Amino acid sequence: MTYTGLTWDHPRGHDALAASAGDLIHWDVQPLEGFESHPVDELCARYDLIVLDHPHLGEAVRAGCLTPLDDLFTPAELVRWRTDSIGPTMCSYELAGRQWALPLDAATQVAATRTDLTGGETPATWDEVHRLARRVPVALSLAGPHAFLTFASLAVAAGEEPGTDPDRLISDATGLAVLDRMADLDALAPPRTRSLNPIGLLELMTGTDRLAHCPLVYGYVTYAGLLTFTDAPALAPGGRPGSTLGGTGLAISTRRTPSAALLDHVRWLMSPAAQREFLPRHHGQPSARAAWTDPETVAADFYRRTRTTCERAWVRPRHAGYIPFQSAASAVVREALAGDTGHRPALDRMRALYRASRTPKEQRA
Repeated sequence: MTYTGLTWDHPRGHDALAASAGDLIHWDVQPLEGFESHPVDELCARYDLIVLDHPHLGEAVRAGCLTPLDDLFTPAELVRWRTDSIGPTMCSYELAGRQWALPLDAATQVAATRTDLTGGETPATWDEVHRLARRVPVALSLAGPHAFLTFASLAVAAGEEPGTDPDRLISDATGLAVLDRMADLDALAPPRTRSLNPIGLLELMTGTDRLAHCPLVYGYVTYAGLLTFTDAPALAPGGRPGSTLGGTGLAISTRRTPSAALLDHVRWLMSPAAQREFLPRHHGQPSARAAWTDPETVAADFYRRTRTTCERAWVRPRHAGYIPFQSAASAVVREALAGDTGHRPALDRMRALYRASRTPKEQRA
């Protein structure tokens, strides 16, 4: 029996899965934009395994298209994987008391730098980022959902996690200060960087001299030999590096009953041997903390320099309406940065979108 799986179209998302699948799983790919926004229930109707982002859980659980993994694996296995995974990666795939996916890959927004263009400087605070932007090209990640994710990470650095109060999303003081800071930086950014997704920004940095630093971009170990990755900026020295958790989870759809062979393969993907050795050798970015701390891991400096950010990353809301909100809020942020709307109206609009994204049941939860 051959199962079908869907992952995202990048060596980090595909190579290790394909190399280990044999005849058990045929892996298809979708673009990064599809991974970020395509409805999960439509994908589960066509695929047995889905690589997904944790904010999709709400819509998937509502649609009933994923198999709870606590029905397939033992409590001891789930506890071990939770203990062994870096930061909140395993917990991000829990919802309504069930485990819906396993953290195959760990990633969060970190800083990427061409140190040859910055004179060796790697900013650790947002004030240092501003000073650097006045002398070399610096850009924020603003395409697709990333405008809101950048907004959220700056808020986390300022000490406030968005959505803690579901009725207002973020306080006036934090929300307006974040938009002001983003606008100041965006005004200095090189032309046409606003439309580039994280991969596009990293390609621009490695293929040209047009971009020297991106303070918040999802880390890709595949660029570690060309760029210097460091922890996301804090608001003040020693503060929390504001960052929004990304990465991917491996979920099993309700389309077909998994065989013992398939479950054993999933167990192997989560094993120390796969996480510390096989995945890194095949361009993967493992979720096991041991891989992030092992000096022998491929590209060990990438993990060492960004581990603190991953350990302390913010987990996004996972209610069913979150993905459309994230897209709509990002459009509002871009309008504010372009000067098409004021920062106060933009903040009010994001709050209204967030309230509308939550059903009465989810608001009570």
